[in-house]
Amino acid sequence: MARSDSTSLRDATPVSGRRVVDSGAVALTEIEHKILDFMVQYLRANTYQPSIREIGQRFGIKSTKTVSEHLQTLADKGYLERDPSRSRGVKILGVDLSNQTVSIPCFSQIPQGKSDKAEFSLSIDRRLAGDRGGFFVRAGSADLAVLGIQEGDYVLVQPASANEVEDGAVVVASVGNGSRFHRFARNGTGVHLTSLKVGGETTSIQDEALLQLVGKVTAFYRRMDEGGALNLTQH
Repeated sequence: MARSDSTSLRDATPVSGRRVVDSGAVALTEIEHKILDFMVQYLRANTYQPSIREIGQRFGIKSTKTVSEHLQTLADKGYLERDPSRSRGVKILGVDLSNQTVSIPCFSQIPQGKSDKAEFSLSIDRRLAGDRGGFFVRAGSADLAVLGIQEGDYVLVQPASANEVEDGAVVVASVGNGSRFHRFARNGTGVHLTSLKVGGETTSIQDEALLQLVGKVTAFYRRMDEGGALNLTQH
């Protein structure tokens, strides 16, 4: 898994999709976050930074001065270095820009809709990330305790349809008032979803077409001790 600046999960501070490079944790506004993400993706695709005008066009900002002010704020918060003498004189700090890594959004709990915002992102090797659309969830104390997954572990959920899920898989599915972790199983009468919380109930769904499946749990990541660093890069 990819790393950047030897940052461990313990040492990094999650703020709006990135980590702060220095010791202070300064959150980004929504537009700052979007501009920064656009710059990262543009650089990966083109090997050079977008111009101020291109950033403005991307976000419908007509004033180059306004774009420049956003970039300066990102620099002040420790996300960029700027060289005002160059049209593309911006260096993004603390992000692994390798094409072999992919940025995965991380949520404090299972997102219940598109309006839910990720707390930050984690960059991991593309081969481990799986299909596009996956996300991390920070496990709660009782979410997956029966599987030995502890509070604070990062659980990777990848998109999957019912016909792609094998019996015994751990899935995220919408049952009742929200999406939760379940053990997936089939029998002659349909699909059974068993809650993985201690004493959890089993829900039977006869018509598989009615199954509201969010995705399948494919991996989890844990810091093993206070001295070592898990190979994830927060940004």
